[in-house]
Amino acid sequence: MKLAQALILIGGPIALVAFGAKAQNPENQHQITYNGDVARIINENCVVCHREGGIGPMQFENYDQIRPWAPLISFKVANREMPPYAYDRGIGIQELKGDWRLAQEDINTIVAWVGQGAPLGDPDIVPPTPDLPDPDAWNFEPELGAPDLIVPSIPMDIPASGNDLWSKHYVPSTLAADRCIKAVQVKPRGDAKAVVHHANSYVEALNEEGEFERFGQLTEYAMGKWGELMPEGVCRTLPGGSRISWDIHMFPGGVGATAEGLMIKDNIVEIGLWFHEEDYVETEQPYKQDLRLYPMRSGYEGGHLIVPPNGYTMTQGFHSFDHPVRIDSFQPHGHLRMNAASLEIFYPETGRTEQISQISNWSATWHHSHIYAPDVAPLLPTGAILVIKQWYDNTANNPNNPDPDQWVYGGSRTGDEMSHAWIAITHLDEEGYEKIVAERKAVEQRSFAGSD
Repeated sequence: MKLAQALILIGGPIALVAFGAKAQNPENQHQITYNGDVARIINENCVVCHREGGIGPMQFENYDQIRPWAPLISFKVANREMPPYAYDRGIGIQELKGDWRLAQEDINTIVAWVGQGAPLGDPDIVPPTPDLPDPDAWNFEPELGAPDLIVPSIPMDIPASGNDLWSKHYVPSTLAADRCIKAVQVKPRGDAKAVVHHANSYVEALNEEGEFERFGQLTEYAMGKWGELMPEGVCRTLPGGSRISWDIHMFPGGVGATAEGLMIKDNIVEIGLWFHEEDYVETEQPYKQDLRLYPMRSGYEGGHLIVPPNGYTMTQGFHSFDHPVRIDSFQPHGHLRMNAASLEIFYPETGRTEQISQISNWSATWHHSHIYAPDVAPLLPTGAILVIKQWYDNTANNPNNPDPDQWVYGGSRTGDEMSHAWIAITHLDEEGYEKIVAERKAVEQRSFAGSD
């Protein structure tokens, strides 16, 4: 039974809290309170979105605001739907940057609190006020300061309803010399967060004939994406004198719980860029890193993804390299029927397959670039094969599905489907690969020796 149905059947949020208290509150259980235990968790993890002017559909800034929603909060955190970061535990690499997932201890605390009736606790205990960033601030600003360069799109009007819209145009970068990117974030301004489906950006640089030609991908944005951080020792280059090619997809009316349903005039999408020092290449001698779209073809019919009415589809793709590489981040991409994805590595010499990441509750309203911690980011020797899989649910059981009776084809519209992943890769040579392997082995041996 869905929670919304449960709320109606038993009389709303307060009734469900009472039901939970009756079922889960034995007399000898330690009492958990909002002031003493829960406020800290919510202030640190939830209020950033659930506040006045935030993107959350309700406010969680104090007990009176939270109390009616306590059972919904319990349901969402217990099912790991909130905070919105779909990445499976217990499978593959777990050390990620920008990981929003709650610790199991915090989940247990919230569930037990609601089971006890969601009590306030000692009124003399005043929970600390959360230190909240400006909702329009850049995500990396607390750590890195303001962006070194901001590249805006042209202004666009987005109607309250209608068909999908695209804007493809060029904007000069205003950068005089080549720089290595440290971090990058794409940010629609204001209310446009709910209507900008994706905003891809490419770099075009001047060739020897003085004409612009494609240099590579700058970054990719899809709804809910946090941003990208580049590890030390790599360079994703933005050439001096280049221009940015924008490819922006907008969905009038918006998608998901934060949809505005209003016309948004003069919307601008911005790229914020943080750079390494100007002599970074000379001093660090970094390896090249790039971000690319890696498509999946197996599972297609006639080159087009097809998900039958009230049915399911799986796609997979295979990619290998003629040199060793490191996978720095993984971001699966699809639309409303996609619901799961995985990344694996197949080693032909041994026949072994290693699962790197699994996302089993994927949602099109939160596209996350899963950034691996540098000391555990997967290494691929020459010839190893990336295996990317994605699954699609075109049934009524998929809460994001607008119409399970439709045939769904591959395409760029929100109602169509896509099957690819954005992957950031550092391109190594054999010497660099062996060096990283040796460094990791040394750390592992020291850790093992220290555990004796």
